[in-house]
Amino acid sequence: MVEELHIPKTDNREEVYRSLIPQLEALIGNEEDAIAIMSNVAAVLSKSFGFFWVGFYIVKNNELVLGPFQGDLACFRIQKGKGVCGTAWETGETVLVSDVSTFPGHIACSSESRSEIVVPIMINGEVVAVLDVDSKTLNDFDELDKKWLERIAELCAIYLDVQ
Repeated sequence: MVEELHIPKTDNREEVYRSLIPQLEALIGNEEDAIAIMSNVAAVLSKSFGFFWVGFYIVKNNELVLGPFQGDLACFRIQKGKGVCGTAWETGETVLVSDVSTFPGHIACSSESRSEIVVPIMINGEVVAVLDVDSKTLNDFDELDKKWLERIAELCAIYLDVQ
């Protein structure tokens, strides 16, 4: 078990992401509870980058239901194909939005969110949850974030798949 999170003191996001992967593996590698895993992953991402909102929506009864998160209050339920989260669920692909005000059908859980990235978590080819990250800054996410958050989503899938 990881006793302490070690975050490099740098503005280089790739360096921070790279340092988090082995720490996340150690942190969640022996845990069997999905909620516990998602809770600590959200906490690690929030602490490491200071994002406005980091959390999970879990597929339950054909809708996305709010799961563990760090940040302001959030929408409880999202329908497939609705908003950024519902679109990522429907397509099974990461959705990166530089300005949420330009995303058709964006669900504004908070007016402070300006950009967003949502990564599907896939098990056996099916989306079981999404990792949602919001920022108060326009254009805060790019292909680098996509690459590393997809890697983190894959890690989550590996450990959630043994549930």
